[in-house]
Amino acid sequence: MSWSTYAASLIRYPQFGFSLDTSLMDLDDAFFAEMAPKVAKAHADIAALEAGAIANPDEGRMVGHYWLRKPELAPTPELREAITEPLAALKDFAEKVHTGRIKPLSGGYFQRLLLIGIGGSALGPQLVSEAIGHGARMPIHFFDNTDPAGIDRVLSDIGAAGLATTLVVVISKSGGTAETRNGMVEAKAAYDAAGLHFGKHAVAVTGAGSKLEQFAIQEGFLARFPMEDWIGGRTSVMSTVGLVPAALQGIDIDAFLAGAAAMDAETRKPDANNAAMRLALAWYASGKGKGEKDMVVLPYKDSLVLFSKYLQQLVMESLGKEHDLDGKVVHQGIAVYGNKGSTDQHAYVQQLRDGVANFFVTFLEVRKGRSGDSIEVEPGNSSADYLQGFLRGTRKALYESGRKSITISIPEVTPFHLGALIGLFERAVSFYASLVNVNAYHQPGVEAGKKAAANFLELLGAVRSRLVSEAKTAEQIAFEVDADPEDVYHCLTHLSANGEVQISIGTSPAEDNFSL
Repeated sequence: MSWSTYAASLIRYPQFGFSLDTSLMDLDDAFFAEMAPKVAKAHADIAALEAGAIANPDEGRMVGHYWLRKPELAPTPELREAITEPLAALKDFAEKVHTGRIKPLSGGYFQRLLLIGIGGSALGPQLVSEAIGHGARMPIHFFDNTDPAGIDRVLSDIGAAGLATTLVVVISKSGGTAETRNGMVEAKAAYDAAGLHFGKHAVAVTGAGSKLEQFAIQEGFLARFPMEDWIGGRTSVMSTVGLVPAALQGIDIDAFLAGAAAMDAETRKPDANNAAMRLALAWYASGKGKGEKDMVVLPYKDSLVLFSKYLQQLVMESLGKEHDLDGKVVHQGIAVYGNKGSTDQHAYVQQLRDGVANFFVTFLEVRKGRSGDSIEVEPGNSSADYLQGFLRGTRKALYESGRKSITISIPEVTPFHLGALIGLFERAVSFYASLVNVNAYHQPGVEAGKKAAANFLELLGAVRSRLVSEAKTAEQIAFEVDADPEDVYHCLTHLSANGEVQISIGTSPAEDNFSL
């Protein structure tokens, strides 16, 4: 790699301090020429999406997350109002909470938040909180799973006395998502046990007419905010899903939206200086359009530690598809993993440099080390100098071993720049989906998992009904309920581990016995 290649490859948006370096991806003029027809189609596809075309043919839905930071793009007045009115309402609600006009029944102020959600309904707010929520006006806790031990840990952190001043934000489009519903039931039980009215400590973010909305009305929730069906969970962080908790934390949500809007404005342009298209093309080139290389995301900033986890959902749920838009079996996708630099220097960078070359790296550089002065940790060098040295050294060492990388740089982690990063990757995913001809906006594999879980719970109930004081094997119970013995065995071991049945261990699982 030469200086001239670097200079020619770098895309910069100086007005907000962003740059994208793909010089170590070895993209050449022949590749760009070959991809030109696909690139033109991708631009046309996203322009149609932003104009309101049905972009999710499986569900007959528009896809409108780009409208959230520029409502005037929405194709109808009703859609524009569906963005602007909730935004104004949630700002007003947050201001009333902060000033004590909306307060706990016991008086005083709400002092902390408990967010109950799953997938994008938790991961987006978690990223925002970790990246730009330090010192938040209202610290935030999460129920983001149906793990009872995890729920107990969060409740312990809040404390029984703390529940009285904790505002609960429940997020579920349908209100029927099991993990979120379970978390809400657990939270309500904790409030009931403390003698507190759950509804007077709760807010719902949900779809109109959903089970959650009905419950919120029944329980007298403090407020309800809408979730629209044209917003997918993995792109919902700039909707009420992300903005309600962010506003309550005191985060500058206008700057957050402005960052995404600024990135959208640049990456909407069909020219060579389009960072989102360049990113998508780099992914395509690395994996030969088939996802043959994993994406390792290494942010060199502690506050961005969740960015790789956030991108796992955004990229993998959007692009991991069995069929393309023509119905052809393609098994598309890009696997994403990562932690942070320079922590990974002491973890899996060893394999990245010397092991299987089945990846490319995305480095995230934050140029500003800290606010305020830095000490010298050794003569002439600060901690920030070391962090930059590790980033640049790792980048160069990997390329010398034939490992390719992308480097994205921002000046600092602010609401504006986090919004810009999210906007960049959202459009890169949309572009890449067009390049490989898949639907980025549905998730049939997720639905299949939900159905399988429901089947397990149905079988679990049947197994419970067949348990008696007389010991039985899994095969005997399987015969009685007409099910697979292994599936029944897993039900029985689950019940045993949670104290519902007794197990007598045999020489193999087939000889284990279970009884009440």
